[in-house]
Amino acid sequence: MPILSKEEAQALLKKVLSYSKADECEIGLSGSEGGNIRTALNAVSTAGDISTLGLAVSSTFGKKTGTATINEFDDASLEKVVRRSEELAQLAPENPEHMPPLGPQTFAESKTYNEKTAAMTPESRAEMVAASLKASKEANLSAAGFLENETNFTAVMNNKGLFAYNKSAGVTFSVTTRNTAGTGSGYAARGFTDVSKLDTYAATKIAAQKANGSVGARAIEPGKYTVILEPTAAVYMMENMFRFDARSADEGRSYLSKRGGGTRLGEKLMDDKVTIYSDPFNDELPANTWDRDGLPQEKTYWIQNGVVKNLSYSRYWAEKKGAKPLPGPSNIIMEGGTTSLEEMIKSTERGILVSRLWYIRMVDPQVLALTGLTRDGTFYIENGKIKFPIKNMRFNESPVIMLNNVEALGKPERAISVESYRSYVIPPMKIRDFTFSSLSDAV
Repeated sequence: MPILSKEEAQALLKKVLSYSKADECEIGLSGSEGGNIRTALNAVSTAGDISTLGLAVSSTFGKKTGTATINEFDDASLEKVVRRSEELAQLAPENPEHMPPLGPQTFAESKTYNEKTAAMTPESRAEMVAASLKASKEANLSAAGFLENETNFTAVMNNKGLFAYNKSAGVTFSVTTRNTAGTGSGYAARGFTDVSKLDTYAATKIAAQKANGSVGARAIEPGKYTVILEPTAAVYMMENMFRFDARSADEGRSYLSKRGGGTRLGEKLMDDKVTIYSDPFNDELPANTWDRDGLPQEKTYWIQNGVVKNLSYSRYWAEKKGAKPLPGPSNIIMEGGTTSLEEMIKSTERGILVSRLWYIRMVDPQVLALTGLTRDGTFYIENGKIKFPIKNMRFNESPVIMLNNVEALGKPERAISVESYRSYVIPPMKIRDFTFSSLSDAV
């Protein structure tokens, strides 16, 4: 029962809505099913299947809203959860930012569902993990990894005529490889809608090359360097900047805030090469075609040729500011260039190749200053060649400043951040004057 069809979800939501006595009632229904395998020391450590189905009812009287949730679906339980949400609404304070629910909307069909991915089984997961372990053993390395697939659906209905439904499927894989001495480490992560694009053997081979190549790392002086960020490293560096929220900017809490008040909409903040947009119909990274408020998601440019083109407005903030509501990004795609990673290295007189960044923390949200560490393969480049692995270093940098110093971009590819479990389409990039502040002995 966890994955309901559009018709099944609509019928269930109509039944729940029939119990409502509130001025406004909104019901959210979601379910998922999938499985995972975790590995450590070149062996499977855990494996499991997960199946969930849940329903949330929000009832509103005036501007007072209460929400109750349940995972039982007999008629008595469904009516009980509606009554409970109504009781809670009567006890709640008024919400001064409450907005009336939307009426009927029309949404395009999304591309987020893939039958091959939805059909994955414990056996198919085991085969993919076995291929990964084969690669780590061939390289005489120890691997720890995680493979997970999930199929889910989400549906929303209210008593003003809104109904929205979406079904999706996806698979993620990550692996860390290390030598027995613990002196070399490599990493790879992949995430796809279509499981046929996932090659766990090839991904693990890349992690193994990083691990064996990072043995014997040398210390170099911290300072400003030209860096080449592989897409995984770029994702970790940039994902803090992808909330293009107008309210945060208006209230002075964002790098998109203008000194003295207002936003930086229309200002040029980055290099001409930088264009960032969202598009739910992107083939490589499809997304839902509606947001939680019931607004349609469309292709939207957030940064175009370095200029801030749009900010997202909630319905409340749009009304307050006399603007049009615009949902936040459904996904993030950054346009790239034609320079290959090899060409970036050949064109670098003195620099650093960064495979991955981690342990990133915010220093100052108003300028988006971040600090963090390199990890899993960091290499010194001299006269167009990788000379030797280097010890990890702490950086102190802002992605906004970084994207003003772009020298070259490569072909965008789908990259995943396992910290946020989100995927992005991001190119490799060559950046000048990237700031490293200290050394780290961690491998």
